[in-house]
Amino acid sequence: MLRKFEQSRLFEGRLVELLLAVATVLLVSDSEGLNSEGQYLMEIKNGLQDEFNFLGNWKSTDQTPCGWIGVNCTSDHDPFVWSLDLNSMNLSGILSPSIGGLIHLTFLDLSYNEFKGDIPKEIGNCSLLTILYLRANQFSGPIPEELGNLSSLEEFVAYTNDLTGTLPRSIGNLQKLRIFRVGENAMSGNIPAEICRCQSLQFLGLAHNRIGGEIPEEIGMLGNLTALWIWENQLSGFIPKELGNCSNLESLDLGGNALTGPIPVEIGDLKFLRTLYLCANELNGSIPREIGNLSLATEIDFSENYLTGEIPTEFSKFLRVLYLYTNELNGSIPREIGNLSLATEIDFSENYLTGEIPTEFSKIKGLYLLNLFHNQLTGVIPNELSSLRNLTMLDLATNYLTGPIPYGFQYLTEMHQLLLFDNSLSGTIPQQLGVYSPFMEVDFTNNHLTGKIPPFLCRHANLVFLSLGANKLHGNIPNGIKNCERLKRFNLNGNRLSGTLPSEVGNLVNLYSIRLDDNNFTGSIPPEIGNCRELQRLQIAGNHFTSKLPKEIGKLSQLMLLNVSSNLLTGQIPSEIVNCKMLERLDLSHNSFVDSLPNELGTLSQLELLTLSDNKFSGNIPASLGSLSRLIELQMGGNVFSGEIPPELGFLSSLQIAMNLSFNNLTGSIPSELGKLALLEVLILNNNHLSGKIPTTFEGLLSLVELNFSYNNLTGPLPAIPLFKKMNSCSFIGNPSYKATLIIVPLKTIIKLISTIIEPTWTIWVYTPLTNMAIRIISVGHEYVEPMELIFPRHAAVELRRAPNIGSEMKFPGALIGNNLISEIVVFRFAMYRKVRAFGYIVSDLDMDFVLKKTCVTPCQ
Repeated sequence: MLRKFEQSRLFEGRLVELLLAVATVLLVSDSEGLNSEGQYLMEIKNGLQDEFNFLGNWKSTDQTPCGWIGVNCTSDHDPFVWSLDLNSMNLSGILSPSIGGLIHLTFLDLSYNEFKGDIPKEIGNCSLLTILYLRANQFSGPIPEELGNLSSLEEFVAYTNDLTGTLPRSIGNLQKLRIFRVGENAMSGNIPAEICRCQSLQFLGLAHNRIGGEIPEEIGMLGNLTALWIWENQLSGFIPKELGNCSNLESLDLGGNALTGPIPVEIGDLKFLRTLYLCANELNGSIPREIGNLSLATEIDFSENYLTGEIPTEFSKFLRVLYLYTNELNGSIPREIGNLSLATEIDFSENYLTGEIPTEFSKIKGLYLLNLFHNQLTGVIPNELSSLRNLTMLDLATNYLTGPIPYGFQYLTEMHQLLLFDNSLSGTIPQQLGVYSPFMEVDFTNNHLTGKIPPFLCRHANLVFLSLGANKLHGNIPNGIKNCERLKRFNLNGNRLSGTLPSEVGNLVNLYSIRLDDNNFTGSIPPEIGNCRELQRLQIAGNHFTSKLPKEIGKLSQLMLLNVSSNLLTGQIPSEIVNCKMLERLDLSHNSFVDSLPNELGTLSQLELLTLSDNKFSGNIPASLGSLSRLIELQMGGNVFSGEIPPELGFLSSLQIAMNLSFNNLTGSIPSELGKLALLEVLILNNNHLSGKIPTTFEGLLSLVELNFSYNNLTGPLPAIPLFKKMNSCSFIGNPSYKATLIIVPLKTIIKLISTIIEPTWTIWVYTPLTNMAIRIISVGHEYVEPMELIFPRHAAVELRRAPNIGSEMKFPGALIGNNLISEIVVFRFAMYRKVRAFGYIVSDLDMDFVLKKTCVTPCQ
């Protein structure tokens, strides 16, 4: 028994010893746990979200962080963290101030993550840092002044963040700094002059911020600077000439600021400069010839300034890019341009350059972009340009070029964009154009080109924009159009084209604009047009299209402009048109559409212009039109609408340009609600059967400059509204309470004034808008003026409207005539017709002068 007791005591004693040993081990382990740098790193980790668990092996149970992802330590007996690289780990959150505890850190890279918040000022405790990369995060707030404590710092890169505030003046303490890049932030203030103390600085990048003030002249003290990027800021003042002292500068970009004054000639001293960008400023004066001293320059961009004078004759022979566009340069393009044998891009567009295009451009065999548009160049397009086999884009638009399109252009195998619009080119378009060229854009609009459209423009199925409008082209739309599957803009307006619109147009599903107006197209509009679901603009006015408007128009949900006016279309408006909810402009005028309007037209809430004039529409005007809150012009004249004018039209609060309901069968009184149209400038209600009085609410029409109530059944005196006193009296003729008087001017007085201009006997044809069909013929001889009227059919008046306006006018004061009833005589000379102010149209024989006599209206007493 005693033995068992002793054995039990012995076992308990050994157990206690074992427990004490374990406790001792645990205590020792705890005292030798994660070191202080590891604890700082754990605090940094705890402030972050690590979506992909890149920091998964960062564990507090480790003694040191030296095996952790992104952490590098020294290899001595007592290691410490010298590098922390967390680049591109998709980390987000706040950078903990504990970063300041890593006092041995020399390399820190947090780039391409989603760090937010301020850069902690404790970063200034990392006094051994040489590399600090924070680019492509979401850091905000200012750069801390404590950055200046990092006396060993060589590279600070923090571009593409949300940093604000000013550049710290303490930057001048960083005498070992070689790279400082903080572009694409929202920093403001000025560039501190203290930066001149950074004598080791090689790359200064401040681009795309809000930094203002002047460029400090002290920047010229940075003799080791190789790159200065300050583009897209708010800098002002002159470019300091001291920049010429930065003798090692290779890249200078000051574009996109508000710099003024001339380009310093000292820029020419930068013998190592390769790229020079001074674009989009307000620089003036001439381009200094010293720019020719930049013998290593490969890119020069002086575009979008106010530079004047001529283009220098000398540039670096290594130049590849020369942009001088959008300035005020004049003179001719120097023939020495051919010396730029390595150039690939030359853009002199939007200047005042004159003379001919030098044939020496053909010496630049590698040239793939040549833009000379919007100048005053003359002469022909040199055939020699056809030898530029690498030419991809040629833009000679908006000049005074004449002659044909060079035949050799059809063999340019790299040509994507050929823009020759707004010139005076003539002759036929080379018919093989497009066989070898993978065109994306062809624009020959507004020339004098003849012949047919080349059939192979879409052979490579790359064409996106095709514009041949305002020429003299004839023939049909070529069958090759079906290959233009990428085509977005198709403009052939203002030619002499004929034939039908091919059904293959439905294959062009990327089209957003079709312009075929003012041609001689016939046939029906193909229903396949409904397949062009991206179409925004469809303009086919002034042709001879027949039949009905296809209901498939309603499938064009993106359509914003539909103009089918002046055709031979018939039938009803398809009700499906109300599915075109994006419509802003709808013009169906001058056709033969019949029946009533769909009530649903009032649901086209984006509509700004609605023109239905000169058709055969009947029935009531839908009251729902009053819901078109964005409508600025309403033209419904020349139809057979009946019933009363809906008072809801008075709710068209945006209506400004005109409301024309003339030449219909409208009855009833004029709604007083129309007096709410405060923006309306023109109100035309003539030639209806309206009755009653003119509403006194019209005193609210403060913007009105023209109105016409003539030829109705209106009664009563004119309202005592000052506005009416300014109106042309012809606006009231043809109502029971008003009468008109024609004032005849003594012939001898007229002849005395214009005897040197006109023949003694001549005839005037005056088309007045009062009845839309009355033509007044006045025969004038030496001794008399005889007025008479002749009635013409309405279609004759329509034809007269289409004649081109090429008139001119001279005015003679009434005092010279000696007749105080006439305020002035207007003498016109033109070929066919001219609109005379708001009064009407005047038509005469070819090249004939005539005198317009005023008409006045006096209310009946």
